[in-house]
Amino acid sequence: MSGSQYIGIILSLLPMAAVAAEPADTSVVEMHEVVVTGKHSMLKMRSTAANSELITASDLKRAACCSLGESFTTNPSVDVSYSDAATGARQIKLLGLSGAYVQMLSENVPALRGAGAPFGLGYIAGPWIQSIQVSKGASSVKNGYESVTGQINIEMKKPQADPSVSANVYVDHMGKVEGNLDGNIHLGDKWSTALLLHGENSFKAHDSNHDGFADMPRTRQFAAMNRWAYLGSNYVFQAAVKGLFESRRSGQIAHGAHFDKPYLIDIDTKRVEAFTKNAYIFDRDNDGNIALIASANFHDMKAGYGNRLYSVVQRDAYLSGMFERKWTGGHALSAGISLVYDNYHQMLPALAPDGSPKPEDTHEATPGAYAQYTYNLDDRLIAMAGMRVDRSSLYGKMFTPRVHIRYNVAAPLTLQLSAGRGYRSPHVMAEYHYLLASSRTLHIEKNLKQESAWNAGVSANGYVTLWSRRLALSAEYYYTRFSNQLSVDLDADPHAAYIGNLGGRSFSHTFQAEMTFDILPELTFTAAYRLTDVKTDYGRGLVQKPLTSRDKGLFTLGWSPDMGIWQLDVTCAVNGSGRNPLPAATNPLWEKRYKAYAMLNAQLTRNFRHWSVYVGGENLTGYRQKNPVIGASDPWGPDFDATMVHAPLHGALIYAGFRYNFTQYL
Repeated sequence: MSGSQYIGIILSLLPMAAVAAEPADTSVVEMHEVVVTGKHSMLKMRSTAANSELITASDLKRAACCSLGESFTTNPSVDVSYSDAATGARQIKLLGLSGAYVQMLSENVPALRGAGAPFGLGYIAGPWIQSIQVSKGASSVKNGYESVTGQINIEMKKPQADPSVSANVYVDHMGKVEGNLDGNIHLGDKWSTALLLHGENSFKAHDSNHDGFADMPRTRQFAAMNRWAYLGSNYVFQAAVKGLFESRRSGQIAHGAHFDKPYLIDIDTKRVEAFTKNAYIFDRDNDGNIALIASANFHDMKAGYGNRLYSVVQRDAYLSGMFERKWTGGHALSAGISLVYDNYHQMLPALAPDGSPKPEDTHEATPGAYAQYTYNLDDRLIAMAGMRVDRSSLYGKMFTPRVHIRYNVAAPLTLQLSAGRGYRSPHVMAEYHYLLASSRTLHIEKNLKQESAWNAGVSANGYVTLWSRRLALSAEYYYTRFSNQLSVDLDADPHAAYIGNLGGRSFSHTFQAEMTFDILPELTFTAAYRLTDVKTDYGRGLVQKPLTSRDKGLFTLGWSPDMGIWQLDVTCAVNGSGRNPLPAATNPLWEKRYKAYAMLNAQLTRNFRHWSVYVGGENLTGYRQKNPVIGASDPWGPDFDATMVHAPLHGALIYAGFRYNFTQYL
């Protein structure tokens, strides 16, 4: 490997510095190079201390993957669903808990926080993504204190890669058209730059269940990102700036619907992101380096839910410095300092019928420091222990210990243990404004506490040989217990939502088993089952968390005959039953529980030398929630509620598209 390639790999994986100082990250580099052209595109990473999975670009192409939210279709660990029946906002769940407890990272920089979280899964175009790393449980302390159930890190296409041009066009039968274009060039031996463009438009609004409300919002979005990289002999530099504009229009806007006073939902968002990374490599043989990373985000959103108006302007900044080095005997140290700053300027809506909007300004500054030690015994035993101390200007001191141990018992068997703590500052309206898509009165407790939880888990990965073919097996169990949690109680009153500090216990148990088997050299089958038990005490005893399925099964089949010229992928997800928020005791408007259902997705791709065409379908079973909008006939009345979603909102969706890629290898 040449010196320039070595530095390029370091730069591509910088969390705050050249992360090659940690054995786990070095293995990620090797997997990127090997797996992209391999048959199995999603891998369990055996050489990392944490329980991590790598989703590569080839795995993302198994579905349309128009956005980050659609990139987990074939992943059994991460659930993606709609948060409501009005805005089209998608949310993820990991270990049975909402995405608010998953730390989102963009190239190991904290991202999509606060006001950016509700629609954040739609802010990153799928064709821009190079790979996704999913780490479960307590994660590294390098990136901050916010991870509770895990981290999801998105790696974008790099300017220092071989010069290339890529294009992707997508269209579906519901009137959505999307286009993506990206390319990069090298400006000499050290400088390179890349430009990524994305645009989408939904031309129609459909109402398949004839309740007057659009099944999905009409969304227009344009995003552009410009990246730069400099690869010196000892100094590496990376910078990027991204801008995004999005408009969502929903409510009673479906084709053929006519209302004297329609209930409309309008959400306009402007977002600007920027980051820079700088690293000086002082000891290449021992991966010794020091680095500085800085990022800043501006998020401006204006939303109208009928007569309820809400707006927020969020400004946040992140600054961190790092030192990393290895020593003989498998010892490595990472240490650093950080500063996180958040400012929210909100115009809060009238939460009660007789209330009036009011402005609110919130500032939080959190300086911190961490140290993390890793011991690697010939890649057989990897132990990583870290701690960090942060102090919030609003909530005081936070102590975050985390530990990971991986033991590769033998070639076919690996055991992994983890435990740690995470924190999260609540921003109720910025993160839960979709609750305004109802006539519920919102009661928000004053003096909310910072959320905190402990997480512990154990996993095992291995394989056996059957009929001369490999059968990969894995099993894992995770337990999360909250010391304090932001409680959203929809049970106490069907016409109100009570949001406040946790009044009792709250925990989750998650067990997952998975198997992958090569039925034929070109035919791979994966099956997974997950059991989730999430309970919370809202002050009336422990109850199952509403709108959370207890069981889930996922089955995928990948067939790639004729040396990959054709690719057929089929995914079937079986979602178990669960409970709805409690309906009214008299004249209930919805059922206490919802039933299990299955979803079937399929895609057929024909690959050529530089381009490919694909056609596919989502939710081919056609199952959808019958009445996702409660009280749709009278949205201005007391019974209206579009926030109780547990199943798909639209029926079968058929799509087609093509991809083009030309790479000039250096």
